[in-house]
Amino acid sequence: MSIEKIKSELAATAGYKRLEALFDEGSFSPIAPFAASVDGPAEASAGFGEIGGCEVYAFAQNSDVCGGAMSKAQAAKIEKVYELALKTGTPVIGIYDSVGARVSQGVDMLQSYGKLLNLSGKLAGVVPQISVVLGPCEGTAALLASEADFVIQSEQGKFTVKTNGDGGSADDNMKHGVIAVKSPDESSALQTAKELVSMLPRNNLSDAFEIDIPAPVPSSDLISEFADGGSFIELYEGSSQNIKTGFVRIDGRTVGVVSTSGEIDRRCAEKAAKMVRFCDAFSIPVVTLADSTGFRCIKSAAKLTAAYAEATTAKITVVTGQAYGAFYMAAAGTGASTDVTFALENACVSPVNPEAGMIILAPEKLKTDKAGREKALEEFKKEQCSALKAAQQGFIDSVLTKDELRSALVGALTMLSGKREATLPKKHSTL
Repeated sequence: MSIEKIKSELAATAGYKRLEALFDEGSFSPIAPFAASVDGPAEASAGFGEIGGCEVYAFAQNSDVCGGAMSKAQAAKIEKVYELALKTGTPVIGIYDSVGARVSQGVDMLQSYGKLLNLSGKLAGVVPQISVVLGPCEGTAALLASEADFVIQSEQGKFTVKTNGDGGSADDNMKHGVIAVKSPDESSALQTAKELVSMLPRNNLSDAFEIDIPAPVPSSDLISEFADGGSFIELYEGSSQNIKTGFVRIDGRTVGVVSTSGEIDRRCAEKAAKMVRFCDAFSIPVVTLADSTGFRCIKSAAKLTAAYAEATTAKITVVTGQAYGAFYMAAAGTGASTDVTFALENACVSPVNPEAGMIILAPEKLKTDKAGREKALEEFKKEQCSALKAAQQGFIDSVLTKDELRSALVGALTMLSGKREATLPKKHSTL
């Protein structure tokens, strides 16, 4: 078969077409295009190119070549992508759509998958990794895809470690926090991957690209009030409604956002901790919007506290509502080692829950009916738990109006842009 014939067949495969759609027009360069498998081209396409001007490596399983089944040839191409990404410090996007593995290659598949899992693990925290699940991705393939920092799944995809046909829908995975984004179709999934990778640094030694985008648009949503217009990418939206996480740009800079509301349970804590740890690995500043009455369990408190305490990236907390006791210490106080802590003018900050505080400091005000106690509690909050009082006592750096918030964040991010913090030598924490 001629070289031109091989090139033509390769360009017609599903994976190749998906990579062309992923990369900026004309920037895609294939890797090992002539690699052959058992009875034809390898079951995956691979290459490098640019996305929004950022260099990226990617691979895409060819679902129309033996169902995209994993083989020695496919594994070798993906291994090449991982190795080059590790050498050059370049992000990796993997597109999954495969019926499984070539069982006929037996034990060789165990070795191939083992190498890929090992390489993906080495890349973790060094370069951003994104998985896009557009079709079946089950068993060990799902294990490999889940090692990425973020998983995007289309509604047509099936993503589960089980191989008996159970589970794996995008709705279930979104609900349980398995995937970061659910997309209605292939096109939107690839577009989300492009937008997400363009927000991230090339590697853990680089800064994210800064771009000029529209100023904020007035909105009832506080994040939209300070974020550059249209820049917010929400992650894990379908899980843990009391926590909102994602990336925004503020004055062109990429910033991770953790926004809390209500009580923090296990899933909330895991969702927030995951965002904080990722941002810390790539030195992305974290802005926390704190509004919570506290934790539902000790384990949740420990996970979130450890994530903030360990993170040495720039950390800015804005108390937008309530911040009491353990939650204040974990997300806004000395326990979190925040660099700057702001509060909106109507925020309420207290070392203990105000009800408990009133029992200790003003028990006489409780000797009345329900309406009287509620009125006394509101007065106690204004007198003893106000943002102004917290600022006067040194627990808050400044009290702001909503109109002042964006400029205050821009100033704080500029001030902290050169932050460097040494840590004690250790391999990792045990939480």
